Amino acid sequence: MVTNIRKSPGTMPKWALAYFGLTLVVLAYGFYAAMVAPKEATMGNLYRVFFYHLPHTILSFVFPYLNCGASFLYLYWRNRNVERAAAADAFALASAEITVLYASIGLATGMLWGRAAWGIWWAWDARMTTYLLLWLLYVSYLLVRRFSATGQTAVISAVLAIFAAIDVPICFMSIRWWRTQHPSAVFGGGDNSGIDPSMVPAVLWNMLAWAMWGAFLIGMRYAIERRRQRQSNAHALGFLGDETPQAFQEVR
Repeated sequence: MVTNIRKSPGTMPKWALAYFGLTLVVLAYGFYAAMVAPKEATMGNLYRVFFYHLPHTILSFVFPYLNCGASFLYLYWRNRNVERAAAADAFALASAEITVLYASIGLATGMLWGRAAWGIWWAWDARMTTYLLLWLLYVSYLLVRRFSATGQTAVISAVLAIFAAIDVPICFMSIRWWRTQHPSAVFGGGDNSGIDPSMVPAVLWNMLAWAMWGAFLIGMRYAIERRRQRQSNAHALGFLGDETPQAFQEVR
C-alpha cells in the first residue's frame, strides 16, 4: 500500500524533458556514426546491425541487476517501510519490462545477423539458448505480475527476479565456457578479438545512446507505475473522486 499520495500533476519535469531531448540527439548521432563507419570486409553493410545488436544485448545484461536489486529492496522493506517497498516494487517492474524490450531487440537483431552470416535464422548454441532462456525468464516475470493472486504479486515476482538474475552471468560467459557457433567475445575475447579502431566510436556512441534511452524508459515506466499505485490505493481507501483530498502528500 502506498501511504502518502496526492493527485499527480501529469506533466513531465523540465529536467526530464531536457534529458529526453539530449537522448534524442545522442541517438541521432549514434545512428549517423553507425552509417558512416567503414564497410566490413566480408559482410559489407550488413554488419551494421552489430551497432544495435551489441548495445541492446549488453544492456539486457545490465537491467536485470536493477530489477534484482529492487526486488531485494522490496523484500527487505515490505515489513519495515511500506512506502519504500512500493517504490522498489515499481522500479523492479519498470526495469523488468525494459529488460524484455532490450532482450527482444537483441534476439531479433541477432537472428537477422545470423541469417546473413550463417544462412539460418537460429542455431541452438550455448549463447543463443541461454539468451533465449533469459528472455523467457523475464517474460515469465511479467506474466506473474499480470496473473498472480492479488496480494502475492510483488513477493512472488521478487523471488522470481532473484532467480532469473542467475542466468545473466551464465549467458555472458557462455561463449567463453563452451564451444559455440556464436562469434567469440568482441572485446576481451582473446588475442584476435576486437574490431577495427575506426569502428569503435560508432560502438561507443550507440552504447551511450541506448543506455540513455533505456534509463529514460525505466524512469517513465516507474513514474507511471507509481501513479497507478497511488490511484489503486486511493480507490481501495475510498477516497478517489473528482479531486484528491489535500491531506494526501506527494511521495518524496
